[in-house]
Amino acid sequence: MKIKIKSGDTVRVIAGDHKGSEGKVVRIFRDKNKAIVEGVNTVSKHEKPSAKNPQGGIIEKEAPIHISNLSLIDPKSGEATRVGYEMREGKKVRIAKKSNEVV
Repeated sequence: MKIKIKSGDTVRVIAGDHKGSEGKVVRIFRDKNKAIVEGVNTVSKHEKPSAKNPQGGIIEKEAPIHISNLSLIDPKSGEATRVGYEMREGKKVRIAKKSNEVV
């Protein structure tokens, strides 16, 4: 499966418990077809005290969300759009299908 979303893209969740939420892609897991989106799909994790976290306790962190539940935000209109590829000036670039703008 081709992943058309990259790190740093602004995306909207289009399905699931967090439908309608928007955020920036922090990391992509290509082997699992998942992404971590800033501020979306936060989970509580219990951590034991360690050198990194001497206090321990419950921390909030973002969990991965499947790529199929994410849609890229069009830079021009701010709506969710699909991603396509075109050759422009001899380079392959990603474009938003709705506005035909380079992403």
